[in-house]
Amino acid sequence: MSDRYVPALGFRWLTPFYDAVVRLTTRERTFKQALLDQASLSAGQEALDLACGTGTLTIWARQRVPGLRLAGLDGDAQVLARARAKAQAAGLEIAFDEGLSTSLPYPDNRFDRVLSSLFFHHLDRASKQRTLAQAFRVLKPGGELHVADWGRAANPLMRAAYLGIQLLDGFDNTADNVNGLLPEFMGAAGFTDVVEVRRFSTMWGTLSLYRAVKPG
Repeated sequence: MSDRYVPALGFRWLTPFYDAVVRLTTRERTFKQALLDQASLSAGQEALDLACGTGTLTIWARQRVPGLRLAGLDGDAQVLARARAKAQAAGLEIAFDEGLSTSLPYPDNRFDRVLSSLFFHHLDRASKQRTLAQAFRVLKPGGELHVADWGRAANPLMRAAYLGIQLLDGFDNTADNVNGLLPEFMGAAGFTDVVEVRRFSTMWGTLSLYRAVKPG
């Protein structure tokens, strides 16, 4: 298991291109708006954008629900600086915290929702499992986890497309995603009602949206 952050796009020198690459190649607005629809955020709730990167999903969540109490967390100070600048430009006050997904700096039972997009495929298996255990810990009983990430390939074309992600981010880390194991890991972390809600075909493969609930 590696207790370190993963730079955007896997390499620090690619960070300045992150927003443009994600926007142009992943159907970003479509899948992230679908993830926010799925999460059913409402004013007064407290939510965490786990591995928020440059803050796009975090900002869209706050714009959609102004009364939402919201934090974004990432382990990369460079992308957090970009997230803070984007939020300031949008006239929004959002707490962006630096920390690792495997050791979240939040108390037990704090959040109503934990969101994450395009993050778990960066992690080795042990870190995926530890991150899910941490998400479970910081969620309130009855709270929900909503994840958008690469999933089981819908067809051979999508499986071939996913090779680009595996070449960039490593075959070991990304294999669990394309083998459809994220829901299994969520269940092992204690979550119930784990479902794959939607699938999207992208130039990098099949992107899946998952929902899971902390019992209570």
